[in-house]
Amino acid sequence: MLKRRFAKLPVVAVVVLGGLALSACVTQDYVDRRIDEVNTHITAVDAKATSADQKADAALSAAQAAQGSATQANQRIDALTTRVDSIELRIVNKAPRG
Repeated sequence: MLKRRFAKLPVVAVVVLGGLALSACVTQDYVDRRIDEVNTHITAVDAKATSADQKADAALSAAQAAQGSATQANQRIDALTTRVDSIELRIVNKAPRG
């Protein structure tokens, strides 16, 4: 009877090892699918990040252009302020008629 049990041992071992081998294949397939899903998600996130980066660059360019326009406007205001001040000074210093 003990011999019969040991005789079945190689068959049981083969079945167990075969089951483990098959589960490893399923696991590999599962991992491959999950990796594909993650890669797809990474690609989508990368596309969104690239889009956001482009929008940020465009916003920076617009802000720099606005800064240039504001600087130019301030220079013109400074020049006009000088002119207005000189005109006001002439009016104040002008002798009244009469």
